[in-house]
Amino acid sequence: MSTPPKNEFDRHLPPQNVVAERSVLGSILLHNDAIDEVADFLHPSHFYNDAHNQIYAAILKMREAGLRGIDAVTLAEELDRQQQLDSVGGVRYLLEILEAVPHAAHVKYYAEIVRDKWILRSLTNVCTDVLRECYEGTNETPEVLTQAERGIFQILEQQETGTKLSMDEILLDTIARINTRMGREGSISGLSTGFADLDRQTNGFQPSELVILAARPSMGKTAFVCNIAEWVSGPGQTGVLIFSLEQSKLELAERFLCIRARLDGHRLRKGQLDAPERDALLQAAHELSTIQLFIDDTPGRTVGQISAICRRLKRRNNIGLVIIDYLQLIEPEDKRANREQQIAQTTRRLKGIAKENDLPLIALSQLNRGVELREDKRPRLADLRESGAIEQDADIVMFLHRPDAYNPEDRPGEAEVVVAKHRSGPTGIVNLRWRRESMRFEDYTTFNDPSDFDQLG
Repeated sequence: MSTPPKNEFDRHLPPQNVVAERSVLGSILLHNDAIDEVADFLHPSHFYNDAHNQIYAAILKMREAGLRGIDAVTLAEELDRQQQLDSVGGVRYLLEILEAVPHAAHVKYYAEIVRDKWILRSLTNVCTDVLRECYEGTNETPEVLTQAERGIFQILEQQETGTKLSMDEILLDTIARINTRMGREGSISGLSTGFADLDRQTNGFQPSELVILAARPSMGKTAFVCNIAEWVSGPGQTGVLIFSLEQSKLELAERFLCIRARLDGHRLRKGQLDAPERDALLQAAHELSTIQLFIDDTPGRTVGQISAICRRLKRRNNIGLVIIDYLQLIEPEDKRANREQQIAQTTRRLKGIAKENDLPLIALSQLNRGVELREDKRPRLADLRESGAIEQDADIVMFLHRPDAYNPEDRPGEAEVVVAKHRSGPTGIVNLRWRRESMRFEDYTTFNDPSDFDQLG
């Protein structure tokens, strides 16, 4: 007994197109190679009709087993073996599917219709769940917003298709990117950090890169990224979004004022500025008010919330850099997982945010105490907290090290940016000067050969 088709024009039914579903299945039964056109993006769960879901799953299983002759007879045998033949409508319905195929060459078009209807159904399910949460009021508002964002983000992750695989298509995009680099002014292809030696070492921060900056407390991590943000968001450049999960936006704004005006931060906090310093402060405030710098200091942000804010600011303000201070303070979305799994999920999602928005993302990170127990205090990759996940997902791992933090007589006023991992370039040490009073890092005069630091890899 055949399964009657569902009425596609019944407005009370979820979005679906069973004609397109039958056309996909029929095309594959007519020409088995058609499955290779759709298998990379069409999944059994995308079919609205349960019978079609089971039939497509059986076809995939037969294909994976290496069977080439997939037709109504062999498919019926496979479904019967799984005790599903009667539930899909029997052999008669399989033959009806074959007879209903408009044109097997259009299988990808039919499959895209099926997938698009699934996307709409998934959206209605997410919206229904959120609507129920809103009326029942069982969760706090931030949790409901996170649930909505997470549901839509999962749909976005699963609906991607049309990936370019052939070398000619890939080369077109590659040559276009190279031409863009060649058309840039200056010697680097990525986003300049404002530090000449660091730019030469990294070639600038590239779009889609996840950059980890790690150090022990009080080394100047926040001051360092504030220096970068002040430079990147300058006149004629690009916007910067900072998630300050530890310090308030007012504290961060004071840092920017000290950096821009070259003021003594201690005197600023005590309110002991003289007239020239007050003038410099007002001038710095005026200059900073004109740049594209955005600060979110909401504590306990989840990666889902960070992702939503990044997408919104990218769309509205075309930001070119995201900074997160710091990684370990991001609220885990799965609170039942152990800490290592939580960090792994977080870094993987941060890398996804960088790729999705096509911009570099800098995440600050803490180091474990082991570095302080060694005679050589310079950090290593093994000193990263939850180092496995962070090191694996990061494109660049940098450590900030100041020798005088451990011994005031050891190279006072000097700092090192240790590039310990660089997926697309060399590792090495970049020397900087550290102006503690104004929280400024500045270029140094020397640049070490990366080969001198190969042991970091």
